[in-house]
Amino acid sequence: MIEGSDGRDALSKLSGQKIHLIISDVNMPNMDGISFVKALKQLPSYKFTPVIMLTTESQDSKKQEGQAAGAKAWVVKPFKSDILLNLN
Repeated sequence: MIEGSDGRDALSKLSGQKIHLIISDVNMPNMDGISFVKALKQLPSYKFTPVIMLTTESQDSKKQEGQAAGAKAWVVKPFKSDILLNLN
């Protein structure tokens, strides 16, 4: 598992290694989650890596922004684990 304290830190830890799934918050210092996903999707090694946004943000406009950036799922905290396990 690789952990980053924010989007910028997470990007700095990616060196082309295979990542099967990324879970990111939206609200982070230095680089927010949506900016992180946009930057991530520009990297050839991670263009198709699925990203789940796990956040307190529930506005439809924010969800649409995340989807446009490349996030595959949006889970609002607090959540039940069965919701996360049943994402398609």
